[in-house]
Amino acid sequence: MPKTPAIEDLLKVMARLRSPKGCPWDREQDHLSLRWHAVEEVYELMDAIEAGDDHEMAEELGDLLLQVVFHCQLAQERGAFNFEKVARHIVDKLIRRHPHVFGDSKVKTVDAVWAQWEQIKKAEKTGTRHARPSALDGIPKHLPALLRAEKLLKKARKAGLVEASKAKARRNKAAVGRELFELTKYAQQQGWSAEGLLSAEIKRNERSLRKKEKASQGRRGER
Repeated sequence: MPKTPAIEDLLKVMARLRSPKGCPWDREQDHLSLRWHAVEEVYELMDAIEAGDDHEMAEELGDLLLQVVFHCQLAQERGAFNFEKVARHIVDKLIRRHPHVFGDSKVKTVDAVWAQWEQIKKAEKTGTRHARPSALDGIPKHLPALLRAEKLLKKARKAGLVEASKAKARRNKAAVGRELFELTKYAQQQGWSAEGLLSAEIKRNERSLRKKEKASQGRRGER
């Protein structure tokens, strides 16, 4: 007798855990209570990848898949969507955004692929409530502050909104790393959160960059 595909077994197990006679803990959860579990699983997966541990990687990928299935079960119970819809959505998106593989597009370089991806994504979202009129849109607000700063600066640089760093002294990577660590240590000694300080600075800079972008768009519209 052929085995049931593992993904079908997983979906059935998750439904059983959420059933009236299932697990009390699983039955108490909702999308909000689970949100940080997915973040934790991603970090554990990163540890396994960096360690080159295939056994741990397979286990952590399973834990991450569980989070996907858990959210799909919750959504199915309230009539929003199910696992099939989630899987179909990503399959369709991958095909749609890779016309150089599944269509007639001729892009060949990584940069060209990224430019095409962004163009397709923008077209998909234009006119919907998910539209991203600003070049700075689309950065997850819960990213760690340093990663969020890097994402913001990368988008701003592509849009021509930021200039090169004004720091005069030349530094190598190790020196920059030491400075970041020392700044964190100094902030802690003062009773401050380096994460919180950087988050506040990012918000100030993002507001300024958005004003600059809007002003630039206004000038172009007047021409």
